[in-house]
Amino acid sequence: MRVGDSSLSLGKSSEPVVVYGLSTEGYRIASAIAARGHKVSLIDESARMAIMLKPEIIKTYPSVSSLLEDEPLLELEPVDVAIKMASYVFFSPKVRKTGQDVRADISSKLRDLVRSISPGTSIVFTLPTGIGGNTENIALIEHLTGFVIGRDIYYYYMPITSHSELDQADLLVGSSSSSNEKDLYLLGLIHDLPDTEDSNIVDIYSAELAHVIRILEHYTGLASTLEVCKQTRSSGFPSQVLQNRYGDLYIDEISNGLYDLRVVASSLSGAGPLAYLVNGTIKGIEGYVKHLIDRLRLVLKKSELKASRTRVIIAWNLDQNEMKGDKIELFSTMESRLKDYIGDVERRPGSSLDIYPTDKNTVVIACSRDDFSAIAKTNNHNLDMIIMKANPVCEAMVNK
Repeated sequence: MRVGDSSLSLGKSSEPVVVYGLSTEGYRIASAIAARGHKVSLIDESARMAIMLKPEIIKTYPSVSSLLEDEPLLELEPVDVAIKMASYVFFSPKVRKTGQDVRADISSKLRDLVRSISPGTSIVFTLPTGIGGNTENIALIEHLTGFVIGRDIYYYYMPITSHSELDQADLLVGSSSSSNEKDLYLLGLIHDLPDTEDSNIVDIYSAELAHVIRILEHYTGLASTLEVCKQTRSSGFPSQVLQNRYGDLYIDEISNGLYDLRVVASSLSGAGPLAYLVNGTIKGIEGYVKHLIDRLRLVLKKSELKASRTRVIIAWNLDQNEMKGDKIELFSTMESRLKDYIGDVERRPGSSLDIYPTDKNTVVIACSRDDFSAIAKTNNHNLDMIIMKANPVCEAMVNK
């Protein structure tokens, strides 16, 4: 089922909407829906409060980061009341646990959400689940509420990715509903979200498989590029061609789908070709940090610089409010391993990279296209420093 006219959502009186999760993605969903006149409550899951999102708030604060920085006076309501009154609830919390703790963290937040659900409510799950993960979610919801999915309440699967190239593909929304009216209303709600104009409803299992295919199509290619480019160091193959082709592919973009890949891996059983493909892709991306540090060692050696006399600035403008914390986790790994080698390590966005002369040599690692562009525009050209691009070939430039 495909939506052709956003007015479908306005065929009856506006129904209350709750977005559970004060994340970048959650705020984006809430803002788009509230801008069309719907009553929207945005739940801060850590503070246990529901923010009534008014159109004037959306105009003043275009992102959740700007809202949190300014800390304006907001109209609040009890979380349980907001959820109880909602017809549609989008589940978009921030996930910061790793490994085996991820599933327990999500289950805990889902429990918090569904304990106040009323009959007739539609739950829209926006985190990726891998293959078969929604079956577990549905079983948990039915156990906690006593409601039957598809009869008493409704469940949708709408995995959100922050990668622009993936967002441009048609969004498949998995549905447990047999109600065309419910499906059409949801499509009308999300119609104004970026790149969702061609969204359509399918069964949940098909949506799971489609999302896995989208993720693997993109990230297996990236992992392959990383692995091949690692060979340039040992082979001595001239890397100018690779720099021209992959110079703008940074770790910020590469790490976007780590969470999705790990969820897919945890949903697979056995050791078949699909498991090898997924796990190999994860190892390729995770192993890039070690490769980057090895290349940094070579650069310092060639420049005859001592690690003890060097400081490293990781230029990476991280969104601390992203729903999935894969970039934050990868940065922590990079920072920890660099400190084992260098000691003097800090993170600063490229846009605020004011470097002052010290008695130490400075190495700046640019982790995204925007960060590198910002570095190039700063007034640091008179300083002796090394700028390294965190791209597949770890391109290094000495600024003297």
